[in-house]
Amino acid sequence: GNAFAIAEGGRLYQWFNCVGCHSNGGGGIGPSLMDQQWIYGGSPTKIYETIAKGREKGMPAFGSKVPEYQIWQLVAYVRSLSGQQPRSATAARQDSLQVQDTDIRKRVQMP
Repeated sequence: GNAFAIAEGGRLYQWFNCVGCHSNGGGGIGPSLMDQQWIYGGSPTKIYETIAKGREKGMPAFGSKVPEYQIWQLVAYVRSLSGQQPRSATAARQDSLQVQDTDIRKRVQMP
């Protein structure tokens, strides 16, 4: 339940294309992650198990592909989508607000 783990989990959520099935938490092909009742349980242990082992109705298993600490970061982020993490642990800004152009000197004359 800390801001760094939630932010990293959000980055991984995008990186591993969780948005492809769960959208930005609202569901789609996969179930919504924003509600309070989850099919396989919403506790950290149950969410970890779902990500690591997968589920028979379409959730792939990531346990052999993703290190344990990253699965826990995904757990922290997924729990934050439904408001299950403490507000004090939620990052104040989205990382998507970062400048995309890494060579800013092209746009601004620098000595």
